[in-house]
Amino acid sequence: MAGQALLAKQAHAAAATPARTRVRAGELLWKPHPEEAAKSNLAAFMRWLELRRHLRFRTYDELWLWSVTDLDGFWAAVWDYFLIQSSVPYTRVLGRRTMPGAQWFPGTRLNYAEHALRHERPDVDALLFQSESTPLTRMTWPELGSQVRTLATRLRALGVKPGDRVVACLPNVPEAIVALLATASIGAIWASCGPDFGSRGTLERFVQLDPKVLFCVTRYRYGGKVFDRTDTMREVIAGLPTLRHVIHLPQHGERYESRAAIGALSWQLPWEEMREHPHVPAHEFSFEQVPFDHPLWILFTSGTTGLPKPIVHGHGGILLEQVKHLSFNFNVRARQRIFYYTSTGWMMWNFIASALLSDVVPVLYDGSAMYPDGDVLWKLTDDAGVTLFGARPTYLEQLQRAGVMPKQKYALANLKSVSLAGSPVSPECMAWCYQNIKADLWVAPGSGGTEMCTGFVGGVVGHPVRAGEIQARTLGCAAYTCNERGERVVNEVGELVITEPMPSMPLYFWRDHGHERYRESYFDTFPGVWRHGDLCRINRRGGVHMLGRSDAALMKDGVRIGTAEIYRALEAVEEVEDALIVSLELPNGDFFLPLFVCLRDGRRLDARIAETIRNRLRTDCSPRHVPDQIYQIDAVPYTRTGKKMEVPVKRILMGVPAAKAADGASLAQPGALDFFVRFAKEQTDYSRRGRLALTRRTVAK
Repeated sequence: MAGQALLAKQAHAAAATPARTRVRAGELLWKPHPEEAAKSNLAAFMRWLELRRHLRFRTYDELWLWSVTDLDGFWAAVWDYFLIQSSVPYTRVLGRRTMPGAQWFPGTRLNYAEHALRHERPDVDALLFQSESTPLTRMTWPELGSQVRTLATRLRALGVKPGDRVVACLPNVPEAIVALLATASIGAIWASCGPDFGSRGTLERFVQLDPKVLFCVTRYRYGGKVFDRTDTMREVIAGLPTLRHVIHLPQHGERYESRAAIGALSWQLPWEEMREHPHVPAHEFSFEQVPFDHPLWILFTSGTTGLPKPIVHGHGGILLEQVKHLSFNFNVRARQRIFYYTSTGWMMWNFIASALLSDVVPVLYDGSAMYPDGDVLWKLTDDAGVTLFGARPTYLEQLQRAGVMPKQKYALANLKSVSLAGSPVSPECMAWCYQNIKADLWVAPGSGGTEMCTGFVGGVVGHPVRAGEIQARTLGCAAYTCNERGERVVNEVGELVITEPMPSMPLYFWRDHGHERYRESYFDTFPGVWRHGDLCRINRRGGVHMLGRSDAALMKDGVRIGTAEIYRALEAVEEVEDALIVSLELPNGDFFLPLFVCLRDGRRLDARIAETIRNRLRTDCSPRHVPDQIYQIDAVPYTRTGKKMEVPVKRILMGVPAAKAADGASLAQPGALDFFVRFAKEQTDYSRRGRLALTRRTVAK
């Protein structure tokens, strides 16, 4: 992407630039060349609207406002522009506009997988794949299409019908994409976990679904080590009494004969048997035609109470949202290659799989992002000719600590943009991309949710990039911030809300009779309005600053503070490697703010470091941001999707048992909550004196 990098001077001197160089929030980092904006997918859509709909929009803001006010007009335009394929046409866009419970495109019938496989033609890559043990390989459209039809036909022969649940414990390999598309093509419902999930975490998800088929591996590789999951799979299979078939994918030297190791089950089938089924030509295969809101897949979010929430998405809603979002807010074109470092247990895997809907080539990687070297993903990006690179901000923090500078070894000639999602992105993190990856680059962080499998705020190709700021709200997403009274606010910290329905909103939670849990989760605070649970600030130019989870917000002197503000300020403290802060309500109605820090290079927390931390927070933020106590820990607990586990830690410190406070399967590092469990037990005078007692790990205020 031709453009104007405002950090070019710093980029040339990156080797001498400290990893924690301070960057002002909102500082201009990069401007796109006007020609790039004119050639973008967004500009092409706006020209189409003017020609076909006689609608003229001068700016993105005008287009966005239309997209969230004229829902019928916008989503009908998306349908027509992307030539959505359906066997029965729709008669209207919105049959019912209520939220929750909106009814989209009533009467139409279609199929998500059919829309993807319509791009099939000879000698063209459908996807690329690499793992720690497999070099970069390609799968062509005919190979993908043939495997999907063969597997789908076999599943039908096994008695799998529309509405049956098919679950998977598979790594990020092509077979997982094949299994998803085969499941969708016959109208069955897909759900998956990564193979590293324990039996309890897997069962907590899958037992809610009463699945008929399980795809699984009994080995996976990570960080150069092969992990045996035979016992885990035995426990999972034993805990799912509705299973009728297990389809085993041998990995890492397993022999097909070894499939009996996961149980003497006569109905167990190896993946190879699926492949050996007679080839099914495209003209002989029929895709199940399902209603717009027929369930496609079930994604899980880990709550702090109860079982993980099983979120049901529909064929039509996901199809429309994914083609729209990828094209307009990522500016990716057909045949370009995109990569996102993810696993099959995160919604970004579903996003990557959905690239096939747009004839975009997903690049899959299975393994550690830091093995055998910290630059392994950048070599893959260079070798595969990736256009869009996506990862969590925590991954870039790993690169910073490891001293990895991709631009020193790789040309990255095709790389045009970097997408960051999963947690708030600091100004320094965005600036690091220009200094160490590529000077001419569109760095476009975004934020959304598993609940809708999309982004609410994200990139706009024609907008400048500013440090720590997400460029705009995405088309079709009526996102605003509001105060505790439900009033919209601008340039103030508030709750992220969505005021109009979207096609990819959850249909419901599985087994949620009467939709009570769904309503309680998102619509109880502001009736008829989706409250997502994030704090953010939308400024007057439409830029968005994400500030962390609202249920983890800090309270001081009656003011709510986003935790992201704390973490961003602490990046300037050289001794601090990572941190976590929570707000604990005291019996007298006040709040206590403990800050937990990991220090670099084996340092111990002393009075000097503690005072440095306090001064930095007082100077960069305000006196309200200064913690009441500071404690040293060995590791900050993260979820598998890179989010700090602030709410579970808060609940543990308030006396909730760890098993109820956190979903153990979502924990990235086993045992990372153990310190807080011990710590809570040691604070015997918490309820009596209204504050945490000091321990040997404490530095007094």
